[in-house]
Amino acid sequence: MTDLGALFADLARGRFPAPDGTTTVWPLAGEREAGVLALTARSFVFADADEGWVRERLARTGSDPLAASLHPSFLAALLERTGRRMDTVDLLTVAPALPGPPPLELRESAPHGHPRVARALRRRTEVRVWETAEGDVVLLGRGPGGRWETAIETAGAGVRGRGRALALAARHLVPGAAVWAQQAPGNARSVRAFQAAGYRAVGAEALLWRAPE
Repeated sequence: MTDLGALFADLARGRFPAPDGTTTVWPLAGEREAGVLALTARSFVFADADEGWVRERLARTGSDPLAASLHPSFLAALLERTGRRMDTVDLLTVAPALPGPPPLELRESAPHGHPRVARALRRRTEVRVWETAEGDVVLLGRGPGGRWETAIETAGAGVRGRGRALALAARHLVPGAAVWAQQAPGNARSVRAFQAAGYRAVGAEALLWRAPE
């Protein structure tokens, strides 16, 4: 298991590193492993960038060291340095797997052209997809450190509790011990849905990716 994999395994069990204000810099372990993770008073940078350069750029932000790893100027410099892109800084959440089938009728399908699935195929490996008769989507795939991640998409607005049901279904479908999910902080409906489904906040994360050539 890589250091990154061990970190996420510990976090899923509620074991957090010491909040000592430091930043750990790890070399890139795989093409889809790049990112920045901020926990309580502890940060991790896992990217294809030299550690000396990373630390120099963190110092140049001029911000509180506890916030430097997700400072816009640092992220912009890291993207330029690595030739990567990012979407948003997300809230990172995790929930333990649940036994038995999901309390929702789902049909597994081959990965297809749905926008949520296409996005997952660019950023994750071992992607699996389930759909409801109404067209809702639940997907699972491997992210940084080999962790299992989920993303959901409801077919339409107005169905109360549908997001929570889909997020809960992922906990029954995941083949590992835990399932991870990211939510944009501004998407309060998504944050509430995952919290209602038993996901707990771990930290904030920016994942870096390369555009397909």
